[in-house]
Amino acid sequence: MTPFFVQIKCHLGRSYEVANALADSEIASEIYSTAGDFDLLVKFYVPEGTDIGHFVNEQVQTLPGILDTRTIITFKAF
Repeated sequence: MTPFFVQIKCHLGRSYEVANALADSEIASEIYSTAGDFDLLVKFYVPEGTDIGHFVNEQVQTLPGILDTRTIITFKAF
């Protein structure tokens, strides 16, 4: 499995709605609310070889209430 993170900026007042939609869809491993430029930090695992760009575009960015995303690819956990 390949892990990666997505920072999500939500429309004002919609971060809990987006977090709940992600939890209900069961595609995220972990979902955190954050302070700063983004409202949520979400950890995903996808099978090796999965096109992460397509996954984010089709499974994440299409959820109502999302304004912007930033994908973080990781290399190694220590």
